[in-house]
Amino acid sequence: MLATFGAIAFSGKAIIVKLAYRYGVDAVTLIMYRMLFALPLFAMMAWWASRGRVPLTRKDWLGVLWLGLTGYYLASFLDFAGLAYVTASLERLILYLNPTLVLLLGLVLYQRRITGRQIVGMLISYCGVVLVFGHEIRLQGADAALGALLVFLSAVSYAVYLVYSGELVGRLGSTRLVGLASTVACLLCIIQFVVLRPMSTAAVAPEVIWLSLLNATLCTAVPVLMVMMAIERIGASMAAQTGMVGPMSTILMGVVILGEPFTAWVAAGTVLVIVGIFVFTRAGR
Repeated sequence: MLATFGAIAFSGKAIIVKLAYRYGVDAVTLIMYRMLFALPLFAMMAWWASRGRVPLTRKDWLGVLWLGLTGYYLASFLDFAGLAYVTASLERLILYLNPTLVLLLGLVLYQRRITGRQIVGMLISYCGVVLVFGHEIRLQGADAALGALLVFLSAVSYAVYLVYSGELVGRLGSTRLVGLASTVACLLCIIQFVVLRPMSTAAVAPEVIWLSLLNATLCTAVPVLMVMMAIERIGASMAAQTGMVGPMSTILMGVVILGEPFTAWVAAGTVLVIVGIFVFTRAGR
C-alpha cells in the first residue's frame, strides 16, 4: 500500500503542474515555488538521516552537488518545461522509460551486458511511446515534439543520477543522500529564479501558491518517504513493480481533472509501454 500510494502521489505532480499553467505562470517561477516549499522538508530529512553519522568528506559533498544538479534540479526543470507542451499522459509514459535509459548508460559507460529479452522489452515500450507521440504531434504540431524532447532529456538526466548514485548511496544511505541532493536542487531552483526573473514575477495567482504547496508536499516529499518505507518492508524489486500504477493513475487523473482525451492510441501505447517495461525488468532479474 505504501508503494502504491507513493507511485500515485508521484504521478499527480504532472496534473498539478498542468493545472498551474492555466494561471499564466512559467516553468521557472512554478518550479521555484515548488522547491521553495519543499526545501524545509528535504533539509529536515537530510538532518534527520545525518544524526550520529560520519561527516561528509569533500569528495562526498562534490558527489552530492553533482547528483543534486543532474538528478533533481535539471531533471525537474526539464520536466516542468516539457509539461507546458505535452499532455500529462505522454509525459508519464516517457518518464516510465527510465529503467531502459539506465541500462543504456550502463552499456555506454561500463560495458554492461544487455540480454535479448531486455532488448525486446525496450522495443515494445519505445513503440508504445512513439504511438502516443505520433498521435499527439498530429494534434499539437511542433510544440509536442519540443515538449517530448524536454521530458525525454529529463528522463536522461535522472538516469544519469541513478547510474552515478550507487557508490554514494552505499556510503551515505538513501534517505541521507535524497535529502541532501534534493536540498541542493531546491537551492538551485530558487537561485535560477532570482537570476532569470525580476522579483515582480513572484506575484502569481493564489491558486498557483496552493498548487505548489500541494506539489511540494503530497507529490514530492511524502511519496519519497512512502516509497522508502515500502522498500524497507518489501524490497526494491517489489516496490518497483507497484510503480506500474503510475502511468495508469496519471492518465486517469488527466482525463478526469484536466479533460485530456483518452483515445485508442493512448490506450494502446500505454499497454505497450507497461508490457515492455514489465518484460524488461523481468529479464533484468
